[in-house]
Amino acid sequence: MTSLVVNRFNDAEGVAEAAAEYFVTRLAELLEQKPQVHVMLTGGTIGIATLSAISRREDAHLLEWSRVHIWWGDERFVAADSDQRNAVQARGALLSKIAVVESNIHEFPSTDAGLSLSEAEHLFSAEVLVESPEFDLAFVGMGPDGHVCSLFPGKSAPAEGALVMAEDDSPKPPQQRLSFTYAAMNSVAELIFVVAGADKASAVKQVFDQTAEKLPAAKIRGKAKTTWFIDQTAATENWGC
Repeated sequence: MTSLVVNRFNDAEGVAEAAAEYFVTRLAELLEQKPQVHVMLTGGTIGIATLSAISRREDAHLLEWSRVHIWWGDERFVAADSDQRNAVQARGALLSKIAVVESNIHEFPSTDAGLSLSEAEHLFSAEVLVESPEFDLAFVGMGPDGHVCSLFPGKSAPAEGALVMAEDDSPKPPQQRLSFTYAAMNSVAELIFVVAGADKASAVKQVFDQTAEKLPAAKIRGKAKTTWFIDQTAATENWGC
């Protein structure tokens, strides 16, 4: 049975630092147990702050990153060098500072290849099928509307069994995105939510309200564990802290 742990902190900095420490500890444990580890990263302000916090940890640089595969929960379908891309931000915050193997970095396609969004979706879906990753850890951010990855409220569900999907009408710019699906996110052994900000409080309340219509963030959980790192402004409607 999957377990749920909620950790609350005074501010976003506390969330990032604690989530970074937890991630490094869990990754070290997994590297002792498995020859390869697959992790998903997330973007957003708190997601990138967490990656920066990881890069500042001495113990993070002692990890055998050559055995770690890097993926993202979603990506904006823009130019490869665009600052809008989660991968570009993650490289600046963390990946350029650790000994990760370039061939183990699995970015979603960009517009540079001249592919349509649909073609890019099929190309990346094929890569996922070939790699057949068993996702061990995934960072997950959440928007004020409760969206995760590029899975937005009110959108029709991805095709049954699909692991990758294209979003061509995102309510947030840019409109075109690629994302892992609910099925893919629910295949991850442990999800690590990193959430901060008063604008997230209403969505957090709905996620933890069993009677509410489920937001995207409430539709995913780790197969073994779901761990939340949340600041007091995002948690206030649930725990009054």
